[in-house]
Amino acid sequence: MSVKDEIHAQITGALKGANFPIRTPEELLAAMPAGAATKCKAGDLELTAGDAGKVLQASDFPFRSAKEVADVIVERAGL
Repeated sequence: MSVKDEIHAQITGALKGANFPIRTPEELLAAMPAGAATKCKAGDLELTAGDAGKVLQASDFPFRSAKEVADVIVERAGL
């Protein structure tokens, strides 16, 4: 599995129990198991939810699924 695929899977897994739609960055961080400190790690790459949130834009919201969140984050993070 590539780093991109691994991070994508970890993001979707972290949001498995979230209630969608998620309308704001604050709701997204609250949906993460450890908030902004939630970590995804693959190989030498480590990404926190707080780091990932920096690549999101107001126009990205609302998110309708964990897959949608993961798609945007891995694309914008350049993974």
